[in-house]
Amino acid sequence: MTFTPPPAFTTRPTLQGTFGMTASTHWLATASGQAVLERGGTAFDAAVATAFVLHVVEPHLNGPGGDLVALFARGDAPEPVVLIGQGPAPAAATPEHYRAEGLELVPGSGALAAAVPGAVDAWLLLLKDHGTWELADVLAFAIGYARDGHPVLERVTATIRAVSDLFEQHWPTSAERWMPGGRVPEPGEIIRNEPYAAVLDRLVAAGDGLGASATREERIEAARTEWATGLVAREAAAFARTPHRHSPGTDHAGVIAESDFAAFRASYEPAVTLEFRGHTIAKSGPWGQGPALLQTLAILDGFDDDRLDPATELGAHTLLEAQKLAYADRDAYYGDAEVPLERLLSPEYAAERRALIGEEASAECRPGRVEGVEPFLPPLRVEYTPPTGAATAGVGEPTVSRTGETRGDTCHLDVVDRWGNIVSATPSGGWLQSSPTIPSLGFCLGTRLQMTWLEAGSPSTLTPGRRPRTTLTPTLVLRDGLPVTAVGSPGGDQQDQWQLPYLLRTIVGGYTPQQAIDAPTLHSTAIAGSFWPRTWEPAGAVVEDRLGDDVIAGLEARGHRVTRAGDWTLGRLSAVTRDPATGLLEAAANPRGMQGYAAGR
Repeated sequence: MTFTPPPAFTTRPTLQGTFGMTASTHWLATASGQAVLERGGTAFDAAVATAFVLHVVEPHLNGPGGDLVALFARGDAPEPVVLIGQGPAPAAATPEHYRAEGLELVPGSGALAAAVPGAVDAWLLLLKDHGTWELADVLAFAIGYARDGHPVLERVTATIRAVSDLFEQHWPTSAERWMPGGRVPEPGEIIRNEPYAAVLDRLVAAGDGLGASATREERIEAARTEWATGLVAREAAAFARTPHRHSPGTDHAGVIAESDFAAFRASYEPAVTLEFRGHTIAKSGPWGQGPALLQTLAILDGFDDDRLDPATELGAHTLLEAQKLAYADRDAYYGDAEVPLERLLSPEYAAERRALIGEEASAECRPGRVEGVEPFLPPLRVEYTPPTGAATAGVGEPTVSRTGETRGDTCHLDVVDRWGNIVSATPSGGWLQSSPTIPSLGFCLGTRLQMTWLEAGSPSTLTPGRRPRTTLTPTLVLRDGLPVTAVGSPGGDQQDQWQLPYLLRTIVGGYTPQQAIDAPTLHSTAIAGSFWPRTWEPAGAVVEDRLGDDVIAGLEARGHRVTRAGDWTLGRLSAVTRDPATGLLEAAANPRGMQGYAAGR
């Protein structure tokens, strides 16, 4: 038996060329990145320009107060490297403080959920060390869209509308920023963010102030210092101290301080890798969820190809069960701590886990056993009852309520250039519904701390100075030691679950990138949610209807609690590829939501 044949037609072509390729979750960001390549910039210059534009044009999905994880490789040094833009918990963010505030979970919105913002410093670090352009030139695209305006997305206006009561009743600075004149902007209306444009101007000015003798690197380093110790740190810390509405429906003050900003700097580390079917899959370390994809692939590697096809009942069942096992280990062992990753990724351990996959769907959380390490069993909340008077609004991600409940989504970008430089990055957090807008900055703080536990004994227990175990998880794929693919997706807990069918379809099934992105997908909800209120659904699975009635009925007969999500709803992947032998470059982007775009030549 072979894989289900790829579709004869795709929603758009897999782009091909030899000059450079850019793909992201918004066409304006993609166009900006490609413009950098066209003007002689590298993939690193283009990625940074793309990312800062995403802050402006997708404010409901990410912002300067958020975070990022990226993987990259240089054409002259192909080893995959992780760029760490995940900030830690503030020094005063202790479980004792949150419990004293009457909380059982870290809130999903409000300043108590804020880790130290890491995205901006990480992008500046990448530009300084690996880019070639001046900061002013890279930021010109974002500054232009913020100051001169851009047509607002329908999904941005829908998000603002969903939280309009929250903004008007509890977050007046957000109402002022996103509802000028007391109304929600119309889709396509030109909107501006002058305060954020001014923030970016200050970063450029910090470097220019060094004088003509300063190097490009010194100017960018001055911008990093301005971000960490200047206006942003002062204004954000002062504003967060005013009590405001959080997701449980209660008011609290934040604990982030100027010293927390000053203490953080982005950094690098080697990628964690796994060999699968002649390819090397590179991910971040277990302070993120990336190795869960590697564990899933290690489990699946012991099956024949016919059990890896997501389009069949047996394949879909096998994928769902393998993912549940890997994610149970994620919640039991992962965090910014000592993690027994060598054991979790070993062939012997994968064989033990593989043997647990039966013919029926499991409805249990089943972390494996690692000698000498006690697994953390997360509280498994099947249901969440909103506070009295709460009125949940919105469907899917982002989901928000008037009490401050929010589940934001994420962005993604991939870039490859003619010199073989390649970047895969997933920026997120700090979306406009995270917490009240800081008026002088034009953006708000993020909510990544909601991925920590207040319970003791977890490697991801809330701990001052430690990073929350993030869901941000881009991917690089290498063949014969050389990078061939950068891929990723928004989607929180689903990011790696949606990347898995893409990898299987391209590596095993022979699909082109666009065929793999277009193909129907699925994911498990039988995992402890990373986002407030952190519920799970035993045996839960969500599928696109295009998977087919027979496959869906077969999954239900096996005991999966299937939710049909519609034909084109799951997965927001983009990808770029490079053939080292020929120099052929390719790019593909997600058609769902009519927002993602790829460009190149």
